[in-house]
Amino acid sequence: QVQLVESGGGLVQAGGSLRLSCAASGRTFSLYAMGWFRQAPGKERMFVAAITNSGHNTYVADSVKGRFTISRDNAKNTAYLQMNSLKPEDTAVYSCAASRNLAYGAIWLRSAASPDEYDFWGQGTQVTVSS
Repeated sequence: QVQLVESGGGLVQAGGSLRLSCAASGRTFSLYAMGWFRQAPGKERMFVAAITNSGHNTYVADSVKGRFTISRDNAKNTAYLQMNSLKPEDTAVYSCAASRNLAYGAIWLRSAASPDEYDFWGQGTQVTVSS
């Protein structure tokens, strides 16, 4: 079990940057793969990025590749999402999630993008990008 709390959201102008943090409780953070998802009003929840428990492997959605970077610091029980060159279409509630079973392998890319693979979710933080 793990409790996740996101922070760092806010209002940013297009082209700006923002870093989201996901603080996890407990003592087993390093055992979980972590993911970031976002959901805009009236839209389905969409995958953004994922990182393995060790941090050695990542997967970033094509829509944000080259602009967003996922990372983690297991010593601090925290995952991060660095967002650069933000666009108005990035506006959404961003949530972090933890998975007990995801691991790097042949199905890593497909599995990491599925919300069903994650066991715990944070409450989300609002990111608004103005034009």
